[in-house]
Amino acid sequence: MNENNSERASQTGATGIRFKEKKHINQSLMSLGVVIKNLCALATGRSDQGPTPYRDSKLTMLLKDAVGGNSKTVMIATISLADQDYEQTLSTLRYVNRVKSIRNKVIANVSKTDVFIKELWKRKKPC
Repeated sequence: MNENNSERASQTGATGIRFKEKKHINQSLMSLGVVIKNLCALATGRSDQGPTPYRDSKLTMLLKDAVGGNSKTVMIATISLADQDYEQTLSTLRYVNRVKSIRNKVIANVSKTDVFIKELWKRKKPC
């Protein structure tokens, strides 16, 4: 497990079920970080990366279309100004900064039915 994660069990004193929850959160965030890193590499033209590992966690599977699909990506981060949280805040800001490098090609989703209906309205003769 990475030392620079946003759910540090040592700081919260979590044990038992809460510790297991934090462990799963950390694993999902690390998987999301790998996906973001891969998408950033693709955006900068470095195609030496393998396929984007969306299947590594449930979080990345849920966010597949939002992060690497036909959409715009926004990430909101919560940080602390306290001295004791400096390293964690810096790690969070670096994590979020990588998201800025993702470049998606957003294309308007238009169904064939919508196009057909618009075409019918254009052909309609006034009464």
